[in-house]
Amino acid sequence: MHPRRYLFYVCQNYAFEILRPLQQEILNQGHQVKWFATGTEINTQNFTSQEQVLATISAAIDYKPHACFVPGNDIPNFIPGLKVQVFHGLEWKKKGHFIIRGYFDLYCTHGIATTNKFKQLAKNYGYFDVCETGWPKLDPLFTTLPLDNISTKSPIIVYAPTFSPSLTSAPALFATIRHLIKTKPWYWIFKFHPKMDKKWQTQYQSLTCNNAQYITSPDIAKVLQTADIMVSDTSSVIGEFALLNKPIVTLNNSAPGDYLLDITQAEQLELAIEQALAPNEKQILAIQNYAKELHPYNDGESSKRILDAVENILINGKKARKKLPLNLFRQLKIRKKLNYWKF
Repeated sequence: MHPRRYLFYVCQNYAFEILRPLQQEILNQGHQVKWFATGTEINTQNFTSQEQVLATISAAIDYKPHACFVPGNDIPNFIPGLKVQVFHGLEWKKKGHFIIRGYFDLYCTHGIATTNKFKQLAKNYGYFDVCETGWPKLDPLFTTLPLDNISTKSPIIVYAPTFSPSLTSAPALFATIRHLIKTKPWYWIFKFHPKMDKKWQTQYQSLTCNNAQYITSPDIAKVLQTADIMVSDTSSVIGEFALLNKPIVTLNNSAPGDYLLDITQAEQLELAIEQALAPNEKQILAIQNYAKELHPYNDGESSKRILDAVENILINGKKARKKLPLNLFRQLKIRKKLNYWKF
């Protein structure tokens, strides 16, 4: 296999945790990888000294990548190479997960829950391929060790709400969680998405005490391994936690299945947590079945499968016969954002 040049096109901080396992596999295979970060929402201080970062869009174009990997929703069509969507979350229930915007040659899906739908969309649109690979972010999940700074015999609850204003449980559950911290022998970890409204980040940080801590580290795998149960809503992290076969309590999940203990009122939270801490056999089986449909891979080799899928297309071409759409209006918006006007 010839050495390949790969590009990570990123605009949010969640990209680091998603793409670093893929970066490691790329380097292990003897290929080259460089990052291009765009926008104001990504903290470039998160890059390590070993990671190669391109400073300008012109440098990304001149790099001539064989393939570009994107956990976000778009990428300029004037960057060379195969455009590969790897997704920024597992939660397919969220609005927009199945929207086809015309940017990508290949969708690397996670499991039956998303693969079948994307394959049907591939038939309808005719210009992209679909390959079920698993998600690179989860490669280290099953071998990551729990947090080493928590010494408690109490049940550990991670509260990980979505940031989406229309779906987040943070406002509705604040008073109840504050009360439970004071009255129940449980240990709380608050792990918020970096895009969460700063107001709620600050309010939950104020609850920090002997049995509650607020974690800002981007490494969520350690948190998931540490907690006994999760409280959430319609966050994409629900799927990651379910893969560890652990119970989840949600408030007004957008499409609750039998694997969730979904409540509709904050007052129901205490009882739901008690149920989650002592799950019955039916509930455990439902979680296991959901995990198999969502992401059946626990071998830590999703990154390898992604590179295999890309290499197959680079050698043999796409199955899809149509060209990607020109997307003139969307591409003009990207050019304006990047201030790049060469044609």
